[in-house]
Amino acid sequence: MKYHHEKVEEKWQKYWAEHQTFKAQQPTTNNRQPKYYVLDMFPYPSGAGLHVGHPLGYIASDIVARFKRHKGFNVLHPQGYDSFGLPAEQYAIQTGQHPEKTTRENIARYREQLDKIGFSFDWSREVRTSNADYYKYTQWIFIQLFNSWYNNDTNKAEDISTLISIFSTAGNATVNAVCDDNITPFTAAEWNAFSSEEQQRILLQYRLTYLAETEVNWCPALGTVLANDEIVNGVSERGGHPVIRKKMTQWSMRISAYAERLLQGLETIDWSESIKESQRNWIGKSVGASVSFNLLPTTDNRQPTTIDVFTTRPDTIFGVTFMTLAPEHELVSQITTLEQKAAVEAYVEATAKRSERERMADVKTISGVFTGAFAEHPFTKEPIPVWIGDYVLAGYGTGAVMAVPCGDERDYAFANFFKGQKGMPEIKNIFNQDISQEAFAAKEGFELVNSDFLNGLGYKEGTKKIIEELERIGQGKGKTNYRLRDAVFSRQRYWGEPFPVYYVNGLPQMIDNKYLPIVLPEVEKYLPTEDGQPPLGNATDWAWDSVQCSVVSNQLIDNKTIFPLELNTMPGWAGSSWYWMRYMDAHNDAEFASADALKYWENVDLYIGGSEHATGHLLYSRFWNKFLKDRGYAPTEEPFKKLINQGMILGMSAFVYRSEDSKKLYSKGLIAGEKVHPIHVDLAVINDITNELDIEAFKNHPLYIDYKDAEFILENGKYIVGREVEKMSKSKYNVVNPDDICEQYGADTLRLYEMFLGPLEQAKPWNTAGITGVSGFLKKLWRLYFDDNGLIVTNDEPTADMYKSLHKTIKKVTEDIENFSFNTSVSQFMICVNELAQMKCHHRAILEPLAVVISPYAPHIAEELWSQLGYEGSISTVDFPLVNEKYLVESEKEYPVSFNGKMRFTIKLPLDLTVAQIQEIVLADERTIKQLDGRTPNKVIIVPGKVINLVG
Repeated sequence: MKYHHEKVEEKWQKYWAEHQTFKAQQPTTNNRQPKYYVLDMFPYPSGAGLHVGHPLGYIASDIVARFKRHKGFNVLHPQGYDSFGLPAEQYAIQTGQHPEKTTRENIARYREQLDKIGFSFDWSREVRTSNADYYKYTQWIFIQLFNSWYNNDTNKAEDISTLISIFSTAGNATVNAVCDDNITPFTAAEWNAFSSEEQQRILLQYRLTYLAETEVNWCPALGTVLANDEIVNGVSERGGHPVIRKKMTQWSMRISAYAERLLQGLETIDWSESIKESQRNWIGKSVGASVSFNLLPTTDNRQPTTIDVFTTRPDTIFGVTFMTLAPEHELVSQITTLEQKAAVEAYVEATAKRSERERMADVKTISGVFTGAFAEHPFTKEPIPVWIGDYVLAGYGTGAVMAVPCGDERDYAFANFFKGQKGMPEIKNIFNQDISQEAFAAKEGFELVNSDFLNGLGYKEGTKKIIEELERIGQGKGKTNYRLRDAVFSRQRYWGEPFPVYYVNGLPQMIDNKYLPIVLPEVEKYLPTEDGQPPLGNATDWAWDSVQCSVVSNQLIDNKTIFPLELNTMPGWAGSSWYWMRYMDAHNDAEFASADALKYWENVDLYIGGSEHATGHLLYSRFWNKFLKDRGYAPTEEPFKKLINQGMILGMSAFVYRSEDSKKLYSKGLIAGEKVHPIHVDLAVINDITNELDIEAFKNHPLYIDYKDAEFILENGKYIVGREVEKMSKSKYNVVNPDDICEQYGADTLRLYEMFLGPLEQAKPWNTAGITGVSGFLKKLWRLYFDDNGLIVTNDEPTADMYKSLHKTIKKVTEDIENFSFNTSVSQFMICVNELAQMKCHHRAILEPLAVVISPYAPHIAEELWSQLGYEGSISTVDFPLVNEKYLVESEKEYPVSFNGKMRFTIKLPLDLTVAQIQEIVLADERTIKQLDGRTPNKVIIVPGKVINLVG
């Protein structure tokens, strides 16, 4: 009876689907089975489908999920799709197909591929972020954020009604909130006298989601705002289009309110230190001081104002020699003199074409322009020139820095940039000092002019004294600052969640929860409108009737009862920032999840996904979870207890080498000394084992039509391609389709091989040639149970060595799964099966538990073995075997027996023998007598359990 993987796998995949074998049970009063929630970062369903690198994390999580079921847990292991996003929209623009159609087709392809690999997903809980029944609650969460403010006194988000109550009884003087800067104070009487519109505008300054003019990454070609992680090397990740900085009115979210809690929460979760450090750096906590520099009047009678800066080194204030504003700073246009106006405007325009990441990373090309304005030093009263420079970012701190060239690399580089420029103020004319780093270093800190009040003080005491003096003169105070900025939440796209927002006199109004979802409308085209509005501007029915409470035709807008709806959509991270909670109660029509379900499942016990999401999805998810906890909806502060970042499976690319001067193509061994350019080759036209190019197939391949007449320079009559390990990608033609592997070798072979490649967290190259060994192992496992005539399992009592081999495996696999060391388990399976085969083990007492132990890794074959052993139903919930240590106790030791330090033979002896007994047995052994050849050893060295050595 041979093992036919295709029949076995089809049979059990069908069984699992029909019986909903992996459906998690909802908690009831009488059923409080211990839970385990294991989750994968859910995929974006691209048209390319899966390659063999994608399932790596899914296989690992599936092993854990199956193991936990065997251990008696109620396992929630769901799957769904992050199905809104820019790629589907761009494809719709190119082809005219609706994004919903292509997304649905892509999901069907993903589902087919996932099912073939045999994952134990609870498909009854599938979610799709683009389904209205899902984004109904994304819209609901947005409304909750809009109707909340962050109270620093209670350190949590509260309903906006509590803030309104304070305003109406005490004004805002005592309110300690996370809010906009430059809040105008008002009394209770003034608040109560404000019009409704005035009150709404004030509340927008406090709400956790709010409208504001914001510097954004604008991509004209895509017609949308991009997040920082959607930009690579200054161009859009999607399509490689230029990106500029632009001010736009956008929805934003006050994630900055949670900066400290996001930092502190990292200490409570089991994540890799590298991911935690990425988030710490992104949040960027700094303790220092806020300093106000008064601006001096300019020659063209500009009114004086102040420039506020944040510094982590208030002790260097006496080393300040100039100030630099971000080119986007709102004060730039106000303080620039007429003489400098043209130069400043040109510089601002040029800077807008550079991404923030470029500006942050680039020290060598720092540049700037003088504004013509001067500030006044708060202590020395000396004038300080004010410049703009691209190394300062508007969104970090206050968008302005007090420059101390002696203590900061960027300040020093900038000072050297403008040193000696004609018509520009020089530092030496202001402080009468050279700007060289060495000169400043000699006069750093408290020793500079007008710092007598610091004499005799150390660094800490001096810093404290400077802050006290700044507070005394009304020009500063101590402050903690964070690099983390509020998250821009608007996208000028079609294929995203619609905002549940309409506008009355330009002010946003939330649609009542009971009328959700506001469904994405149909449009004729997915590009922005001719006048630059987002794609929803093309919708004909996109207005809100506030009486009928429904979406109606735009032609009915009268701004009395019918108003325009928001034209932007939410970003891709909106739906992915709470999806793990929806899985807990996926079919609840009344709320995003019931309190009982949330209380039972709590949060994710194990989360597996890519490290590239460190400062995007993982940070936003923590933010939303904390917010929902504040408002009484989420049961825990943190969404994911343990996080594992799987490594990348790399592809083996192939190359031909084209001469730079002609159409000659050189074989790999002949490129030395030649000027050649490597070209990626489709693996379909090479022999994967010999690396020989099929020249005719290459010439006739549609990708290489330009090389049909090329001259091939061969070595030994063959063209040998070059090979290199790279990221698996369609553009590199090194993608391996898991469907092909499943068809040829089986899903269980794929699962075992991907785990066998190496530790889960590490990158490792794929080599299809190596998969045959794993395939052979499964056939060898099968032969322990069957011969050509059928089942050969006996009820005979196993030997001690058989029990030992089994229980070593139980122990090793249990420890490996609990420690997420899956690759060494596969090695142990191979050792165990080899040992049992050598012992001709066909014993039920060994083979039944062995089937259960291998089940998390190779579930299809395990199910079939269990069934053939006479059991009904699935093996998936059978108790996982427990290790019995008595079978692992060594009763014998195989000693190496050496003569004058050279090992000549081995002898197996009981471990409970004395030294004298061991010596007596060894000396009586025929092999010893032969080695001694009548001599008597001078010395017999015996270390019990380790070594025997006869000397002399």
